[in-house]
Formats: sequence, structure tokens, C-alpha cells
Amino acid sequence: MTDDAPADVPVSARGPAEIREIVRERYATIARGEDACCNEHGGDEHTDEASCCGDSTTETESERLGYDDQDIAAVADGADLGLGCGNPGAFAEMSRGETVLDLGSGAGFDCFLAAREVGADGRVIGVDMTPAMVSKARENVVTNDVSNVEFRLGEIAHLPVPDGVIDVVISNCVINLAPEKAKVFAETYRVLEPGGRVAISDVVQTAPFPDQVRLTPESLAGCVAGASTVDALEEMLEEAGFEDIEVQPQSDSREFIREWDADRDLGEYLVSATIQAVKPDWRA
Repeated sequence: MTDDAPADVPVSARGPAEIREIVRERYATIARGEDACCNEHGGDEHTDEASCCGDSTTETESERLGYDDQDIAAVADGADLGLGCGNPGAFAEMSRGETVLDLGSGAGFDCFLAAREVGADGRVIGVDMTPAMVSKARENVVTNDVSNVEFRLGEIAHLPVPDGVIDVVISNCVINLAPEKAKVFAETYRVLEPGGRVAISDVVQTAPFPDQVRLTPESLAGCVAGASTVDALEEMLEEAGFEDIEVQPQSDSREFIREWDADRDLGEYLVSATIQAVKPDWRA
């Protein structure tokens, strides 16, 4: 992993390319099953820095994030790497025949669940910037025997998707990792068709981070140091052109967020939230 900045430089002062490399390296190790904290087997191990988002994939843990027994049973092993902080499909209200885009799709768990909702006439596209993740997700397409899901290598601030072709954009604890969040929302707006909508689960910052969280690359890659405030997210969505913006913190998420770090209570600074917005439909 490249690390051009000294250890005591805040994550916010690191360049976008460096931040992307930090994140890409971390999630490549997860995709390869090399991460002691975050792999498909779950577990209770923690590093001395901020943990990765959701470090267990047991049924109990998945249920805590908002998935039910049917969701868990519907997807073959290997797609749920336990990297989320919620369940965007639970409030995306996907319909048959729709086209869904998942930002930072990982090994594909939320994509495969979305495929059930949109049916054979619908389509699901996952975008991830980590080659090892995209490779793993494509293997999972075969394992899950689905024909309406595809995975593309790309950055969510530069989406490999044409203008105005997506009905709903989902994402699960990924946008906080992006160094250029305003560009992510602008790109999201671009690819949505008029009247298209956003349904995102992500973490939001509720209090200033202490230096030991704010400064470390591990805290960034662990879905902590890159979190924005509710006000900042609302402002970025509005500037991108969205309407009907709702960012709703989920206070009960502190229960599992506290488990992301063995040395400090991240629930004092961080909470999961549902993020919804709509692209205006000027055709109406």
C-alpha cells in the first residue's frame, strides 16, 4: 500500500488518489480472504484501529443490519462479506422491470437480492473499483445462477454507465470511503433517469472524531474517518440537483457500530443512516 503522507496527517489532507489506493488495497485483501477482521467467515477478531464495516456474516449479524431469513437464504455463500451498515433494499421499493445500480457492489450480495426484486425483465449493475472484488462478484453470478446481474470495474465518482438509464441507485456503506463525494452524487444524478431515486445505507458523523480516528488510514478504510455529517450530505445531494432529500440516522445502529473497534466506542461519533433522494422528472 502506498502511503505518501506521514501518519499524523488527517485523512482529509491526503490526496484522492492516495485515499483510493488505501481503500482499494484494504478491500482487495478482503476479497482474497486475507483480512483477519473482515472475511466471508466473519469472526470476533479486531485490529487496534477502526474495524471494517460489519465484521461478521453470521445470520444474527446480517439480521441486525436489516436482512431477514429469506434474504440470507436466497443468496449463495460467498457474496455476503459482511461489509455493510444497513440494508438499502429494504427501503428502495424496487419494482419488476427496473434497472438498479449498486455503488461499491463488493462481492454482490445486495445485487443478487435486487435481482429478485426486479425479476427477469429487470437488470442489476454493480460497480466496484477493486479488481479482486469484481472478479469474486462475477464468480458469484455463476454460483447464484442469475442472468440479469453484471459487474463492472470502475470508480463511483466516474461511473462506467451511460446517462439516464438507471431507475434506482443503491449503496451500502461505500460512499463514506470516496474522497470526492460531491462527484459521486453528481455521477449518481447523471446516470439516473428523470424520476429515478436513491436508496443508500451509509454511516454519518454525529460528533467530531478524536485524532486517533481522524488521522489513520485504517479508520478511513474501516468506514469511519470518511463519514460526512447529515448537513454535508444533504448539501451535496441538493447541489447535485436532487429533491425530496431525506437523511435519517438510525440510532439503534450504535449497537453494532460499537463492535467495530475494541479500543473505543465509535458509537459516540458515528451512526448508520438511510439516505433517500429523487431526481426531478421534468417529463411529468
